[in-house]
Amino acid sequence: MLLDQMNEYGVGHAVLTQMIGQTDNRYQQECVTRFPGRLSSVAWVDVEAPDVAKTIESLARTGAGGIRLRPSACLDDGRLPEAWRGVQASGLPVSCVGSAETFNAPGFIELIAKLPGTTIVLEHLGGTSAPAVTDEALALRRQVFKLAAFPNVMMKVPGLGELLPRDSKTWHQGRPFGDAHPTLLHEAVDAFGADRLMWGSDFPVVSSREGYGLALKLTRQALAGLTNHDLDAIFGGNALRVFSKA
Repeated sequence: MLLDQMNEYGVGHAVLTQMIGQTDNRYQQECVTRFPGRLSSVAWVDVEAPDVAKTIESLARTGAGGIRLRPSACLDDGRLPEAWRGVQASGLPVSCVGSAETFNAPGFIELIAKLPGTTIVLEHLGGTSAPAVTDEALALRRQVFKLAAFPNVMMKVPGLGELLPRDSKTWHQGRPFGDAHPTLLHEAVDAFGADRLMWGSDFPVVSSREGYGLALKLTRQALAGLTNHDLDAIFGGNALRVFSKA
């Protein structure tokens, strides 16, 4: 189904990001092998397992392009949690899933500072996959953007269905979000620059929002003022550079 969507909308390569809690990553890796050059795999691991570092080492050796982790504070004695020590040793990047609150937590900021050589990609524009519609929620997202001060931190740009509430009055006109302006999207570009942002479809969940095709099309339209070089980086180049083993 994903490959069909990719072929329909001219997407050459996708990063399969494992669902939260699924520690069996064999199917994703099998898909990478079955479709050479089309897919990369970001794995989920059990961070509580005593051998999690060895698991990450094994995943790196067998072709994983990254590890998906939640934000995690440094331990009381200042050491890194075992899973984060594992990604540091493996050299794999991290796709980091959390909320604006957890991304802003002092412990997570301390952890980032201890991992200057590890690329950390914050998912869903630094929050959850729900529109930030209150002043408080917007302020929290903007606070996350300050993590751009760390050169190893990047951010995923979602479709507008995550950023803006739907406007039922204009949906039938082909403008699902009406005249709303994706301010946060442009603020993220200003904070991180095009070389540290990457588009993420959130497939298959996006199918219950604007759909894969519109998630790609409308986000590209919202960023149409950028150069072709910057658009190429956000909509493919950066993700390939960070997560692809090819």
